Amino acid sequence: MERSLARGEGVALWRQIAQALEQAIARGEHPPGSRLPTEAALSARHGVNRHTVRRALDSLALRGLIRIEQGRGSFVAEDVVDYRLSPRTRFSELIRAQNREPEGRILWLREVPAEPVVAEALRLRPGRPVLAVERLGLADGRPVVLGRHHFLLPRFAELKKILAGTGSITEGLTRCGVPDYRRAWTRLTATLPDAEEAELLQQARTRPVMCAEALTVDPEGRPIDFTLSRYAAGRVQIVIEGGTQDGQQA
Repeated sequence: MERSLARGEGVALWRQIAQALEQAIARGEHPPGSRLPTEAALSARHGVNRHTVRRALDSLALRGLIRIEQGRGSFVAEDVVDYRLSPRTRFSELIRAQNREPEGRILWLREVPAEPVVAEALRLRPGRPVLAVERLGLADGRPVVLGRHHFLLPRFAELKKILAGTGSITEGLTRCGVPDYRRAWTRLTATLPDAEEAELLQQARTRPVMCAEALTVDPEGRPIDFTLSRYAAGRVQIVIEGGTQDGQQA
């Protein structure tokens, strides 16, 4: 059992554990993406309780040095994804351009009444039905963005069946007669994720997510999709190109 902590010298035990882990990461003992020892293992190594270890890990997660995945453990943070927002951002193209493998998972599709913010963006009366699509975007198997899309009905009624088979929104829109589209605007904010969002994005609930509200229009400028995207903190860096903001499609 390792008991290398300096006790009674004015430095909190959790802070010493955090410093030791940070130094081990800097020396390459724990490479990017690797899993750190469990709380139980670290508790035994340093002769402290798990609450002390958990506080040390939380402090590293808040600084972006590690990520805590609920039910899986703690992992050293990888290089961040540069998520470049431009008038025609496409998720798959963006991820491949960084030598990463993109993946899109459709979590659910359903018709829902348009909430006021959705209705205003799509120029609808509140309560009119829209097709809502929850989609998780991954890079090299790691979640980077959780997007909730709202498509106009009945114009995109066939999209539900298409997405159930392909998972690609770009392909689905093309097959619905919209081979090209652009983002009219994006609003960026930050918030704490709820329990479901934190689990899907594999991050702690105490770590904020970057949120983007975005409106997609066709070449004639008609609204086709209002999207709320939540980007995983510590894994994504938003880059706005050319002074024009944009959102996420795939």
